[in-house]
This record gives sequence, structure tokens and C-alpha cells, in this order.
Amino acid sequence: MALLSRHFIAFLGAVLRSPATVGAVAPSSPQLAARLAAVVPRVGEPVVVELGPGTGSVTTAIEYRLAGRGWQVAVEIDPVLARHLRAEHAGVKVLIGDAVELERLLAEHQVPAVDAVVSGLPWSLIDADVQRAIVDATARSLRPGGCFTTFAYLHALSMTRARRFQTLLGEVFGEVLTTRTVWWNLPPAVTYVCRRPRESRPRADECRDAAG
Repeated sequence: MALLSRHFIAFLGAVLRSPATVGAVAPSSPQLAARLAAVVPRVGEPVVVELGPGTGSVTTAIEYRLAGRGWQVAVEIDPVLARHLRAEHAGVKVLIGDAVELERLLAEHQVPAVDAVVSGLPWSLIDADVQRAIVDATARSLRPGGCFTTFAYLHALSMTRARRFQTLLGEVFGEVLTTRTVWWNLPPAVTYVCRRPRESRPRADECRDAAG
């Protein structure tokens, strides 16, 4: 109960600091968190990266799934939430930065090729070109056989931005599965499980260089 209270306090603080970047009305439920963490390999020493961990609901589920194995990395843009994560999850390597800079952040901190990327980013609040930059960077960061997963709220699936994001996932990954609805979440959500990135995609700066 105390942990739950700390999560809500941290969540409300993030909403008050930057309401335009928090796309949820509550932290992810344990049920949604477990669904997202299900892509973490059960064996070996996997490298798992979480984008937009927020207050750490999904971070906790990933920790449980890893059970002390491998590397767990969280990329959080809000320094206050990053401090909260470091205090609550001492075994997680918390990097402060923008998910667009994922490759640079991983390289700077010598994080090996990634087995799974789990995202809690509010895609509906992110411009289309930034969405593409993040998803492309994620695909390039995955080792062969790696997996990317994220979620979308059920009520928003028919909206233009949600449909555009689904199309983007299909353009970047050869396999995109939509899971059954997680009803025990506020609001209910589905998750996307993405594998087999398509042909190597150039970085945004490479595109600009080519155009110049």
C-alpha cells in the first residue's frame, strides 16, 4: 500500500509539472504491466530497455520477470521521475533523456544490444515524425530476435493518431501482434508485440545529411 501511494504521488507530481507529456489518467495497472513485461526472456542474461517508465509500475513487473538476471535500463525524460525510479529501483540503470536519443544514450552508457524494449510512452501526444524517429531507433537497437512492445488505450484505437501509429509499426516491423484487451486497467488497453524489424533504417541525422 505504501508503494502504491508513492506511485500515485509521483504520478500526480508529473501531471502537475507537465500535463502535456503525461498521456494517462493513472499509472499502469499490475495486469497491464505484467502483459508488457511478458516479452522479457525467461532465460539467459537479457538486456531490457524501458522507454517512459513514469512512476515505475512496469519497471516493477520487468524486475520481477528478470529475477536478478541481465541488464534493466530505463530511459526517462523527467528528472524528478528519474530520481523517484532510482530511489525505488536500485537495480535499474536509469538514464535521463529523450527516447529519440535512444541509440546515443545506450552507446554512451555502454549498454549492449537489446533483447526487449518495453514502452510506456504516450504515443497520442507525440508528433508523427517524432514517433517514427523513436520507433526507428528502437528497431535499430534490437538484436536479431529481439522484441518491442507498447500499448494503446482501447477507446482511442479508432482515432486518426492511433491508426497512424499502427501503420507505422507495420512499416518498421515485419510482425506486429495485437493482444487481447487488458480490462483491469484505467482505461482498458491492448498491447502491441513487434518483432523482425524490416531492412536497416537510416538514422534521422543521416537522412538530413543525404538531403543536404
